[in-house]
Amino acid sequence: VVFRCFLEVGQVAYISFGPHAGKLVVIVDVTDQNRTLDDGPCTKARRRAMAFKCMQLTDFILKFPHSAHQNYVQQDRQKADISTKWAATRWAKKIEARERKANMTDCDHFKVMKAKKMRNRIIKNEQEGGNVMLAEREGWHR
Repeated sequence: VVFRCFLEVGQVAYISFGPHAGKLVVIVDVTDQNRTLDDGPCTKARRRAMAFKCMQLTDFILKFPHSAHQNYVQQDRQKADISTKWAATRWAKKIEARERKANMTDCDHFKVMKAKKMRNRIIKNEQEGGNVMLAEREGWHR
């Protein structure tokens, strides 16, 4: 397996577990082979040392010198509009969908099940030759 994502100062990382799980941070400095100095001024994640195993690297990279001040990191992040770019990625959308599904109630699960059944019946009806009379009789509308 070829390693494809190398760590850089200024790279944006997603914290996968720990007290700040689910937040984006920017790598400010590399302290040793296992830890970095991270800063998340826009996500309320304070500057601290964090292990590599707690984070996943994203493709977003900001350009600033190592050990830059927090205000400089925040300005650079806002200028690059990282929050909007992150929200548009498939990765962020998948995380949001997983959280939304985890927060569903039994009633919500029931509504989703009924909607899927209705959608699948309509699709099956269209594939079998389009028996429109049956669809109208049972109250299915496009």
